[in-house]
Amino acid sequence: MTSKVTYLGNLRTESTHIKSGNTFITDAPTDNNGKGKAFSPTDTVATGLASCMLTVMGIKARDLDVDMSGATAEVTKTMASNPRRISKIKVILNFPFKADNKTQKVLEHTANTCPVHYSLHPDIERDITFNWQ
Repeated sequence: MTSKVTYLGNLRTESTHIKSGNTFITDAPTDNNGKGKAFSPTDTVATGLASCMLTVMGIKARDLDVDMSGATAEVTKTMASNPRRISKIKVILNFPFKADNKTQKVLEHTANTCPVHYSLHPDIERDITFNWQ
C-alpha cells in the first residue's frame, strides 16, 4: 500500500504516506462547494507534475554533477466543466544557476519525460516553460 486517505467530513481529506507517516490535507475548492483552505485533489495532480519534473531533473543533474538546489516551479491549474476536469497545467520552472546548452537540453528532456507527465490524460494541455538564469 502506498497511502491511506481518510475522509474527515466537510469536504476535507487527510492523506497519509504509509512508509514515512507524512500527511497532507485536501479541501474542496471554493468553486466546487469547498472552503479552499488547502490543496484540492486536482491541485495535488497539477503540483505533482511539477514535483515529478524537478525530481527527475535532480536525479539527472546529480549524474551530470550539476547542483539544482534552489530551482522552483510555479504551477497554474485550469479547470473545465462538463465534465469537471483539469484542462490545462502551466508549469514555469526557474533555475537560479547557469547551465550550458547541452545540459539544459538534457534536463529539459528529462523533465518532459517524467512519469507523471506520461500518466496525465493526453487531453490535458501542458504549458511548460524553462527559465535558465
